[in-house]
Amino acid sequence: MNDKQNSIFDTIENYYKDYGFRAKELKMEGKKMIGYVCSFVPLEIITAAGCMPFRVRGNIHEPITKGDTLLETIVCPYYRSCFDLSVKQKYDFLSGMVIPHGCDSMVRSYSAWGYSLPYSYFHFVNIPSVCVESSFEFFGAELNAFRKSLEKFVGKTITDDDLARTIRIHNENRDKVRALYEFRKPDPPLISGAELTMMLTVGSSLPVGEFNILLDQVLAEIGKKKKSHLNQGPRIFMDGACIDNIELIKLVEELGGNVVADTICNGARDYFPRTDEGGNPIDALAHRYLDKINCPKTYRENKTGTFEGDMASRFGDIGTVAQEFKVNGAILYVYKYCDPFGFEVPARKAYYQSINVPLLHLEDVYSAGTMGQLRTRVQAFLEMIS
Repeated sequence: MNDKQNSIFDTIENYYKDYGFRAKELKMEGKKMIGYVCSFVPLEIITAAGCMPFRVRGNIHEPITKGDTLLETIVCPYYRSCFDLSVKQKYDFLSGMVIPHGCDSMVRSYSAWGYSLPYSYFHFVNIPSVCVESSFEFFGAELNAFRKSLEKFVGKTITDDDLARTIRIHNENRDKVRALYEFRKPDPPLISGAELTMMLTVGSSLPVGEFNILLDQVLAEIGKKKKSHLNQGPRIFMDGACIDNIELIKLVEELGGNVVADTICNGARDYFPRTDEGGNPIDALAHRYLDKINCPKTYRENKTGTFEGDMASRFGDIGTVAQEFKVNGAILYVYKYCDPFGFEVPARKAYYQSINVPLLHLEDVYSAGTMGQLRTRVQAFLEMIS
């Protein structure tokens, strides 16, 4: 990388290491920060309210202590880490918190966030678990309830024009991220998986407009490159829930692989689907967050009545991305006690076998202490597919 690109990634790395630094600055300027923990939270509504959406993340280097006195230890360790840091006042600059129906852990622990944290705003977004006509009607009503609660909190009306404007801004953001993914297609890729993951993690802690500017800078600099700074190696697809740290991806790349594609929650699964523009904004948001985000919590009707048809409707996006980015193998990374993904492991394994993509399934506890154990398995997998 040239010096200018190094300076851009130095800035990104500083934001990554001091996660929330920019949000603290904006808080001092009077901006309201609304925290969230899942891709199902409609960011466009928060932005339209004049607030900044801030994705609460955990820390694999910090043991979960206070959080385990308030949540059951059979709750997903990633989610417990997010909660643990919150009760330790890591995110005391937040003005409020939004929890969606992303999984049972989120639903049943919503009250724990409310009585454990001093924020002045809390809201629960109920997400249907099936994609049928009545689901979109129900979800639209839920989004309007969320809209009204934010209006009351900030003391201003959120108009349809406000929503249309923020839908455009967030779609621009997703388009820029999609353009960044294009630089992963060459062999070797022009951007590493660790660099990309760091960027997307940092972006969740910035106003969408500032993130767009940062993306423009990175896209411009990488676009000037004639040669990759990476070496050729097995092209790896990353599958699973939210990976908000770079350690696992960095490990894969240190061992000679290149992470070139994913369907993780804070990656392609969240950024690739756009919101439709031009119609009723609430209806468009309802369809984007319920139908276009392919999360295992959402049941999709199997119209063929066959196992193969069911797999295609649930996992077809994996095959599309795997083919587009010419992957040699995949890693399915699942947190212990993550029921939505855990229950799907056998079917996902069968799907990867059907598309002839070798798969390594890893179950982890969201801790840096397990990286040594994972190293041996990842190294053996990379050697097997090389």
